[in-house]
Amino acid sequence: MPFFREQINHGRKNDFGYFMSGETDMKREDNSSAPDKEKENLVLKAEEVFHDAVWNRLLALLRWLIFASLTGLVLGIVGTAFGKGVELATAFRMEHLWIVLGLPVGGILIVWMYQWERKQERSSTNMVLDAIHSEGSIPLRTAPLIFAATILTHLFGGSAGREGAALQLGGSIGNFIGKSLRIDDNDRRVMIMCGMSAAFSALFGTPMAAAVFSMEVVSVGIMHYAALVPCVVSSYVAYGTACYFGLFGERFELAGIPALNFLNGGKVIVLGLCCAAVSILFCVILHRTEELFAKKMKNAYLRAACSGILIIVLTLIVGTTDYLGTGMHVVERAIAEGNVFWGAFFLKMIFTAITLSGGFKGGEIVPSFFVGATFGVVFGELVGLPSSLAAACGMSAVFCGVTNSPVSSLLISLEMFGFEGAPFFFLAVAVSYMQSGYYGLYRSQKIIYSKVKTKFINQNVKK
Repeated sequence: MPFFREQINHGRKNDFGYFMSGETDMKREDNSSAPDKEKENLVLKAEEVFHDAVWNRLLALLRWLIFASLTGLVLGIVGTAFGKGVELATAFRMEHLWIVLGLPVGGILIVWMYQWERKQERSSTNMVLDAIHSEGSIPLRTAPLIFAATILTHLFGGSAGREGAALQLGGSIGNFIGKSLRIDDNDRRVMIMCGMSAAFSALFGTPMAAAVFSMEVVSVGIMHYAALVPCVVSSYVAYGTACYFGLFGERFELAGIPALNFLNGGKVIVLGLCCAAVSILFCVILHRTEELFAKKMKNAYLRAACSGILIIVLTLIVGTTDYLGTGMHVVERAIAEGNVFWGAFFLKMIFTAITLSGGFKGGEIVPSFFVGATFGVVFGELVGLPSSLAAACGMSAVFCGVTNSPVSSLLISLEMFGFEGAPFFFLAVAVSYMQSGYYGLYRSQKIIYSKVKTKFINQNVKK
């Protein structure tokens, strides 16, 4: 019995020892597999990060490269056709000046065309900015309307630019492409900016400025950097397309650029200050004239006819056609020769305000080039700055003052005039931006941050 008990006890011990030994082995196996599980988890996390951060971004890049290239190609072709149409209309008017007498008829025709657009008063660049700010939409019919109406304006001699048409063409077609691709509202707003950049680039031949302008002009103080890649790609594709079809941007050579010193720098600072005042005056004249016409002449056909008659009378009074159309030949003369009438900048403001207030279509940016260049020449003669440099600085500074877009203004001056005068352009643009206050061409433009403090203000431009 004792032996039997001893054997049983020994067996129990063995059994106990066996199970204990097995449990220990299992624990050891679990401990040894823990590092493997951690490695597996790390690999899974790395794959997750790669998929979310890298792969998704690469797909987004590829997607926007395709969308932006398509937009740039389409707007490059449309922009070229539009630019060539404006050139042909201008050339025909210059050879047959009698057609200016048809301005009232042209204005009435444009108003009749826009009767198909129920929201005629919003069919402008403001409508494009509103569509980017909110979930609004831009009807595709805006594109053919602004295309035809702007060419008619230049054919009959209305004082207007091309960028209003460019931004509306680009915005409406970009919006249409976005809808056709069934992208969400956020990406559709990027497509609108993408189209704006493409059309601007094709018409002006300034792809760097065009890429930034559509992001900068929407909200002053911030930029929509999410649209950077699409806008850059579409801008350069449109520029290349326009060049391929023979539409090239303006380029000017500046002669006799002086050294930057305290004296010359001080002169340019004063020029920038004066250009800020000129840009405010230009915006006020445009908005007040528009309000006056709408108040005194409720009928759109009457406004157009009276506007055309006023332009004809003013042209006969001043005895020159320099203030009709874009007036880029006057800008070229101002930069190359420094030969302009001292009051040319003010007369261009009046001609442009009457034209656009009457219902004619076009834009205000090219007229702002005219105003800035001619004012710059007059200022340069007074203070002793070379006329070409003063015209270039005045042109970029007034453009900045009326659009509240300093980066675009600097880039467009570099693309048009070269890098040699960059310090002077930068000074003039910076001062004009700060001193032009919260006035602007576009009523729907938002001033997000103060121009003089790091302060959030979120207000519309002043009228």
